[in-house]
Amino acid sequence: MSRPLDRAAILTEARAWLGTPYRHRASVKGAGADCLGLVRGVWRALIGPEPEPLPPYAPDWAEAGKRETLADTARRRLVAVPLDAARPGDVLLFRFRAHLPAKHAAILSAGTLGGGRMIHAFDGAAVCESHVCRWWARRCAFAFAFPGVED
Repeated sequence: MSRPLDRAAILTEARAWLGTPYRHRASVKGAGADCLGLVRGVWRALIGPEPEPLPPYAPDWAEAGKRETLADTARRRLVAVPLDAARPGDVLLFRFRAHLPAKHAAILSAGTLGGGRMIHAFDGAAVCESHVCRWWARRCAFAFAFPGVED
């Protein structure tokens, strides 16, 4: 990437996806996206082509595989940040159960992990902006910044 990326641009792009219907494995603004599709779409809009092909995944992939596939991919392409240092524009990864790999992604949109807001997509709902309530905060396992973010 040749130009710096700022957090406001990340949030503007992520909010442009609000209302996009949930579609497993999709990443088309206004037509369909899952949680990973939202992050992929923001990447394409602000950074460029996706850096690696999307592998096939079923809705229960994390339970079946028991590997940190999502986190491992994020480590290769994003910049890890401590959970308590996550800022708006950062990508959050969540585990639904402590013994399972992370399988949900969101973009922190305001505040901090302990009481902010996030933009995400989940089955049965469109891309939305919601509170990072205690339930979500307890399940957050990883935080990453997009590469090239300047504060």
